[in-house]
Amino acid sequence: MGYQSGFHAPNGGAHFLGFRKARNGSTEVVFDDGVSRRIIWRVANPQVNEAHLSDALRSAVLAIKVVPALISEVAKRAIALERVGA
Repeated sequence: MGYQSGFHAPNGGAHFLGFRKARNGSTEVVFDDGVSRRIIWRVANPQVNEAHLSDALRSAVLAIKVVPALISEVAKRAIALERVGA
C-alpha cells in the first residue's frame, strides 16, 4: 500500500481507524472503539487514492466523535463509503 494503514486515537481513547484490502481487492475502512463497536465500510471507488484516504483517517481519529468526523473527512475528499458490517 505504501501508506500507514492504521491510526489510534492519541487522547488516551482506544479508538482505531484503519484501511485494508479485502480478499476481492476492494478497500475497506475499519473503525473499532476498543470496547464493543466495530464498523466496516467498503470504499465505493476501487481506484481510491490511498494518500487521501489515509489523510481522512488521520484527521478523523483526532476528533472526540470519530465516526461523524470520518464521514465528514471522506466527504471533503469525495470518497464514497458504503457500510458493510457492524
